[in-house]
Parts: sequence; structure tokens; C-alpha cells
Amino acid sequence: MTLHRTPLATALFAALAIAPLCARAADDAGHDPAQAKKLGTVQVTADADKGYHADSSQVDTFGSFGNAPLHDTPASVTVITRDLIDDRQPRTLSELVRTDASVGDNYAPVGYYQDLAIRGFVLDLATAYRMNDMTINGEQLTPLEDKQRVEILKGLGGLEAGIIAPGGIVNYVTKRPADVRTATLGTDSHGSRYAAVDMGAWLTPNFGLRVNAAHEDMHSYVQHTPGRRSFLSLAADWKISDRATLQLDTDYQTSGQRSVSGYQLLGGTTIPAHPSNTRLLGYEPWQQPVGIHSSNTTARFDYRFSDRWSARLSAGHSHTVINDNVAFAYGCFYAPQCATGEYPGNFFAPNGDYDIYDFRSPGDTRQNDEVRAVLKGGFDTGSISHEVSLGASAFRRTLDQRPYVYDYVGTGNIDQVIPPYFAPSPNQPGPSARTFSSWQRALFGIDRIHLGEQWQVLAGARFVRLHERAWDSSGQVLQRDTRLSRTLPQAAVMWQPTAPLTVYASYSENLALGAEAPYWTSNGGQMLAPVHSRQIETGVKYDWSDTLSLQAALYRIRQPYQFAQPDHSAAGFTFVQRGQEAHTGLELGADGRISDDLRLTASANLIQARASHSGTPAYEGHQIINVPRLRTSVYLDYRLPFAHAVGLLAGWRYASANPATPDGRVRVPAYNVFDAGLRYATAWDGHPMAWHLSVDNVFNRFYWRDTGGAYGDTYLFPGAPRLARLSVTVGF
Repeated sequence: MTLHRTPLATALFAALAIAPLCARAADDAGHDPAQAKKLGTVQVTADADKGYHADSSQVDTFGSFGNAPLHDTPASVTVITRDLIDDRQPRTLSELVRTDASVGDNYAPVGYYQDLAIRGFVLDLATAYRMNDMTINGEQLTPLEDKQRVEILKGLGGLEAGIIAPGGIVNYVTKRPADVRTATLGTDSHGSRYAAVDMGAWLTPNFGLRVNAAHEDMHSYVQHTPGRRSFLSLAADWKISDRATLQLDTDYQTSGQRSVSGYQLLGGTTIPAHPSNTRLLGYEPWQQPVGIHSSNTTARFDYRFSDRWSARLSAGHSHTVINDNVAFAYGCFYAPQCATGEYPGNFFAPNGDYDIYDFRSPGDTRQNDEVRAVLKGGFDTGSISHEVSLGASAFRRTLDQRPYVYDYVGTGNIDQVIPPYFAPSPNQPGPSARTFSSWQRALFGIDRIHLGEQWQVLAGARFVRLHERAWDSSGQVLQRDTRLSRTLPQAAVMWQPTAPLTVYASYSENLALGAEAPYWTSNGGQMLAPVHSRQIETGVKYDWSDTLSLQAALYRIRQPYQFAQPDHSAAGFTFVQRGQEAHTGLELGADGRISDDLRLTASANLIQARASHSGTPAYEGHQIINVPRLRTSVYLDYRLPFAHAVGLLAGWRYASANPATPDGRVRVPAYNVFDAGLRYATAWDGHPMAWHLSVDNVFNRFYWRDTGGAYGDTYLFPGAPRLARLSVTVGF
């Protein structure tokens, strides 16, 4: 892809065009002399500032847990509020989730779409990411300008999502129409330029609009990787009647930036001694940016039949086109130390040599479409009351690709600031063809049973039918045709001895698609059978006050262990499902306002993730790759009591040593990272103004943030060096 310079006016045009209309509508509604009349006294009340605390989430409104606040939800759910997003100024998914210690990166390169692991399980890019509880493609750089909050459901989401990896779900909740008109300008310590607008109004008492737009010129901390993105979104609410409402959200974003390759272990056994977090491995001047064009649309129609019964019809569409280009640093098959077969070719060579490949896959098109209908209500049977949710859904995902170019062009070394120049491959990608199609159809239901004031029982199940087909790169040869049906149960018991305290125990089952065997194994490319996951979780939730919540959860998740097993085949490995992988952990969390001047969000995750009965003793009794035993995260916001306009921000992130090999012999070191910031609220010419300064990695500490993998290979990704961001937001 050739990256063209996009003027800021292009990205912001629609938002600026609607501003006068929004302003006029707001003024007309409040200043029409002909309609002015003196009204009676009106008493206005508002909720207290709860800081970083949230009471509810979308995933428990019409989803897996009935209609209940977070306090009455028998699951671990983190809500990242808009206040926290504004204070920390994250731009990427990796930066966003640092406040939750149960979440970590898993193959999250700079300049590329990013993936996560929750409770040690990698999320499914096809089904684990959502907008307004409707599935979106995970293969995109999801913007945050139009998001009111981000919700993270940790653990099995079988009833909520059907066939999905057991880590959990990330749900982006968009802003709703409101009388707001703000503009934001920003920069960072590398000279990036950022501009955004947020404008909305209720054009009539029953119809409102909200527009968010942004443009960013990115100067990355990694050399040779500047980038740009432009974003535009529209939200509309229509109160059709007292019983019916319609909500519509749509967005579009285009971005381009060179992708950064990760390091690999030297010889498969040694961590690079002198890595750099600013060097672009495999840099070749002909490498084009990775271009990602994405659009997401959701629609929700709510109808209330009575005080106790309501229905929701939802639809979602997500479309992503990726022009994938990279001078990819990978392995050492052609390096002198590895060409003889003495060292494994799928790692860097012991002396730091690595192969450089010209990889091009333009027009990689992924599309998700989903519809869902849910009926929710309540009834009584004697002294027992029921809250039920019944629903049906259909989900389709397709993938269209071109036969890609992946050709070796030369060999570099990790100590070279700039590798030698190698000519790109003369080969070109082939024509586009459908390579994957998946249908999930499901029926689901849940009953929340109230047994008096202190006890509740939840019981539900999801019946899902899956039909998936995969073709070769030409789209002509059918390689896989998977058909299956499963019923996935979920149950929970909750005890509330007092209103602030909830104790729960839950059991759930999940089904996830089997992993694909890496190309370097004897069965490379084979898709293994779906795997069945089970989770047991107990937890405690305590509302210390109206603005501060404390949580603790003990969980155990089990599923078959999928790994490359050493054997006597010609390849030396065969990818198998054998034995069991069990993740047992303890989560602790607190969020909200401690005092009038102090807000916090804090979490810790202590986890043991091990394999057993795998037939490979060397891989057992060790922590699973990319699952540190302990992670912690604390973020504080202290408002100066003698200057309430000023807020001091501080953050601390810790991760223990992180395994990098399945036998536990190699681990990257533990790290502590400290962040800081400043918030200042003032006014300019009568307009409210807010300044935000955030500094990540204050002490410029080098650390390895990720030892995860993709497509059967593992990589080491350095954390970002010190980075400061400054922004100013003005209301008008």
C-alpha cells in the first residue's frame, strides 16, 4: 500500500459540518422567546462522581447474566471508564488494558493490529472483540475517540458468545448523543500530531446525533515507522415512543504504518543480550506500510411490552481490509549457522543472524455479520421470582485473500542498526478468492431465580451449531469442512448476606476451535479438533461505599493441551492435543473513589498455568509460555485539596519473570514500570478547558512486555521507552 498524506480537513469535515446544526438545535430548544414561560420549581439531583468506578456493563444486560448490576453479576468484569481513558490517553489496545492485571499482550506489534491474552488464554480475533455487544473483527486498530467505556469479561463466555476461546471478551461501548461540542489537540515527545472533535445534540426531544472524528500523524518510537490514521463515527438515538427506541452506530477508520517484527530466542535457547526497543529489525526501504481500512456498524431496537417484559433486536456488521506488507525478520533457515540443520530454523541464529522475507498480502478482507433477538422478562411462582432471558442469534464470518508473496531476500543481524539492502522479490500476489466461511447459529436462555432476599441461582445454556469451511489460497480446493452441534451450560449461585456484599460460585463450559499446526511440524497446516473448556469460579464483591468497590475471584480453567510435541518424525515435531492445560488463579481488584480527592483503579492476578499428562515430561510442571505468575497494576488520581483544578496521576505496573520456552528453561526478567501524569481544568475566554499530560515508563526502563506467539511461532517484543503525551480539550 502507498500511504498518501490525508489532510486533517478530510477527517474532520463531516463533524465540522454538523456543528452549526447541533448548536442551532440546542439554542433553538432553549432560547425561543415565543415559547418561553415561567415554570414551577424543579429539584435536580445527580449521581456523585464515582471516579473510575462503574455500576453496570452491557455484557450483563441482555447477555449471559440476565439484567443485573455488576455487583450482582457472578463473573469478573472490568470496566475501563471514559475518565480513565482521558487521563491515560491510550492510543492502542495494548496501552488501554494496562490497568487490568489479568490481561496481557499476545503478539501486539507496533504498526499492526494487536491481540491479547486474558487469564493466560489468547483471545479469538474472530469472535472475542465486540462493539455494543456485537461481534467485530479483531484484526483492526479499534479507535477510542467515540468510546464511552471498555468492558472486559474475564473467563469463559460460552453463553454470551458461543464458540470462542476461553480467555474472555472485550466489548467497546460507544458514546450516546448528548449536548456536547469539544475539540482536542495533542502531541507527544516524538513530535506526533493529534486532533479530534466530539460534537452532538438532541435535534428534537426524541432524536439525537453525535459525531466523533480524529486525525493523527504518528511519529513512532521505533525508527522508520511513522504512520497516519483518520477516523469518523456517527451515533444516533431515536425515541420512537415511550415503549420503543432505536440506536445506530457506525464508524470508519483508515490507517497506515510500517509493522515492527519481534525478536526471537537465539538458537531457540538464549535471550538477545543487547536488544533495542527503537530498532526496526529487517528494515528495507521498499517496505510499504500496513494499511488497514475498517468499518463497524451496530443497530439496536428495544421495545418494552410492560414493566417486566422487553425485547431487543440487534444487528452488527464489521468489515476490514488489510494491505499487509512487511520486510519480516524471522528464523535463520538461510543463515550460515542454521543452514546445516545444527540449530532450529524457526528461531534467530545463536550469533543474532535472522532471515528477511518480503511478505505481501494485499486485499486481505475479513467480514463479520451478526443478528440477535432477545426476550427478557420476569414472573413469579409463589414466593420465588424469576428473571429470564431467551434468545436466538446467527453469526457469519468470511475471509477473502490473495495468494501472498513470502520470499526470502537476505539475512541480517540484530546488532546492525540498518541491515544491508536486499532487492524485493519480483513475484506478485495472485487473484483474490474466498478462503474461509463460518456460520454459527444459536439458541440460548438463562433464568435468574430469586430465593428470598439473600439467595439467587442462575441457570442457563446455549445450543450452538457450527458450519465452517476452509479452502486453499486459490479458493478451489476444500481443505476443511467442520460441522458440529453443542450445548454449553452455565450455572451460578449467589449469596448476599448484606446489601454491600455478594459471594458467588459459578460453573461454565465453552467450546473453541482447535489450533492450526505450525508449518514446521510434520502435520503443518492441519486444523485440530475443537476443544472443550470448563471453568469453576468463586468470588466476592464488596461495595465499600457508593463510589468504591472491591473484588476477589478464584478461578480454574481447563482445556486440552495443544502443542508441538517432539518426536522422531522428519520434522522433529508433530502438533497434537494431548493431556490437559489448567490455569488456576486469584484475582484482586479495587476501583472508584477512596476520598473526595483520591481515585484509584488497582488489580492483581496470581496464576499457575501448567500442562499435565501430555506425554512430554519436559513440558510439564512449568508455567505456560507468556503467562507470568504475578501481574499487578495500580493507577491513582489525586486532586490537590488546595487546588481542585489540578490532579496528579501515578501508575505502577509489575510482571514477574515470563516463560519463553515450553520447558521453562528460558524466562525473560520481571519488570516494574512507573507512569505519571497531570490533569489541569481551567477556562479560556469563557470556554471550559482541560489539559492532560501523561508520561509512560517514567524511568525509561527496558523490559520485555510479551513472549507470546502467532501461527505456532513465538516472539519477544520489547516494551515502549519513555513516552510523554500532552493534549488540551476545549468546549465550545
